[in-house]
Amino acid sequence: MEKLNGAFIGRNPNTIKNVYGEKNIKRLGEMCNMKGFFNGDDVSNGLLEDVDVLFSTWGMVCFTEEQLAKLPRLKAVFYAAGATDNFCHPLFSHNIKLSSAWRANAIPVAEFTLAQITLGLKNYFNLSRDMKNFDTFKKGQQKAGCGMYGARVALLGAGMISTHLQHLLENFSVEVIVVPSHPDRRTISLEEAFATSQVVSNHFPDRDDNVGVFNKKLFESMKPGAVFINTGRGRQVNEDDLIEVMEKRPDLTALLDVTYPEPPLEGSKLYTTPNIYLTPHIAGSLNDELYRMSDYMVEEFERFLRGEELQHQVQPSMILTAK
Repeated sequence: MEKLNGAFIGRNPNTIKNVYGEKNIKRLGEMCNMKGFFNGDDVSNGLLEDVDVLFSTWGMVCFTEEQLAKLPRLKAVFYAAGATDNFCHPLFSHNIKLSSAWRANAIPVAEFTLAQITLGLKNYFNLSRDMKNFDTFKKGQQKAGCGMYGARVALLGAGMISTHLQHLLENFSVEVIVVPSHPDRRTISLEEAFATSQVVSNHFPDRDDNVGVFNKKLFESMKPGAVFINTGRGRQVNEDDLIEVMEKRPDLTALLDVTYPEPPLEGSKLYTTPNIYLTPHIAGSLNDELYRMSDYMVEEFERFLRGEELQHQVQPSMILTAK
């Protein structure tokens, strides 16, 4: 069987190298005739008219109708990253298959959040900040959190990150409640989740209707010693409200891996409020974790070559019904 022609496409060849790595670039070269790296202008200039499959990651091109006319043989796109909303629709309209590593990218976020839940329920973050002298260290256990056993953990969102995190939490004696982002799918309200949980972890999708939904009223209702975790999107949090409540409630903890804007503006109280802890958007795939995403797409391409059902194909219905 004659090999298919393939190519990498995106805005930056270094991003491709960082995600695919030498191993997967070599594997793809063995599986098909790889032409190299190209960008949107190359497509417009007709350099990929003989290409059957494309491989990409962050920086994927959203093709115009004119560009798609220059890709007459394109059958499938394999995207070694997560969300495809910004470029998927032209591919759908031309019946070009699209697979994404969204499941792979969910894994490190869920693992990161699990670690924060475990430590947060011990009040680790506030305790570690305070254990700077003999007296505070000696009294430290008096401020320890409730721990994992029997704690209620609210996961906001019912997408892949939340789903994987639910599986991880099955190994612990915690009560997990899930609050889908669409109100009509909820059996538990946001108000109940915030008011009754020791940990509230945000995994809402990045939709306009979710902007600012986490507000003063919700933060004020949180249980003594509760923890709020945000690995979703910064703009979903009313940060002024959060800061105000955290200043009044030193018993609470906020762990923010995302903010809005990102990074926070110089002088923001997010930097200086003692019980707010910032990390620089590290929950998702970084460094060696990036290779997992290209592993998923190379394995998906192997299934494509064998004529098997694709495991990570993105369907139009998935975009319309994102949780």
